Amino acid sequence: MTAERQWPVAIMPIVFVLLWSTGFIGARYGLPYAEPFTFLVIRFALTLVLLVPLVWLMRGSWPNNRSLWGHAAVSGCLVHGIYLSGVFYAIDLGMPAGLGALLVGLQPLVTAILAGPLLGERLSTLQWGGLLLGLVGIGLVLGGKLDPASLQFEGFGWSALACIGAALVGISCGTLYQKRYCTGMPLLGGTVIQYLGALALTGLGSLALEQRQIEWNSTFILTLAWLVLVLSIAAILLLMALIKRGAASRVASLFYLVPPVTALEAWWLFDEQLPMLSLVGMAIAIAGVVLVVRGRKP
Repeated sequence: MTAERQWPVAIMPIVFVLLWSTGFIGARYGLPYAEPFTFLVIRFALTLVLLVPLVWLMRGSWPNNRSLWGHAAVSGCLVHGIYLSGVFYAIDLGMPAGLGALLVGLQPLVTAILAGPLLGERLSTLQWGGLLLGLVGIGLVLGGKLDPASLQFEGFGWSALACIGAALVGISCGTLYQKRYCTGMPLLGGTVIQYLGALALTGLGSLALEQRQIEWNSTFILTLAWLVLVLSIAAILLLMALIKRGAASRVASLFYLVPPVTALEAWWLFDEQLPMLSLVGMAIAIAGVVLVVRGRKP
């Protein structure tokens, strides 16, 4: 392969992570005009309208048994439904997008802790060191936003932190569940079923907890179009291309950059400020995540 043909393949993982980081930015743009569950219902429904025909056009396969369909739906409720609902509600409650990206980016730490009792995996010495670094980093990040006198965070409350915690548990449990029960799931067809599960969950949440009022304007429509076309469709197709070329490991490594990239985007677009203590904590937490992932035993 010539150099001219190699460079687009080389930058594909970077493009994927850059696109992925905008999901938190999209939430900031769209949430003033729709409630979180309602916003996600519309997003998932439109994604399915576009994704189902793509399975046929690309001659994608579907899970080959009823049990795998059920497992894919459950993993979708966890990975997409609970995760995105928690993120959207946290941002709706005032949590900065960069901070939210960092906290859910701790997923490898939580997954490593849960993998012991659930999958029988033991942590290496390097992973224990990474967990300790991650905890120290998060303490610094949150400490930089906490007012010691009132024990309140700057710009958001403990409810937002609880929501992002639910998102973190959802993505971590969903990752382990998918690893255990969905190893034979085809990516494109399985993603459709996952979105169906997430749509059912967020639909129930919207009906039970929200007024389902939407302010249709250009900002909301453009944000929705970006989240559906770029995040839910283009990013999935790009991930499929990366997996086909064996570059999925490079994407996993570049995911460490999502929190700082999101923080930079949020600073540029919304003037979100993180104090120096929080920025130092972010760097330490990301280093902890790297150690946990790199220290995984083969």
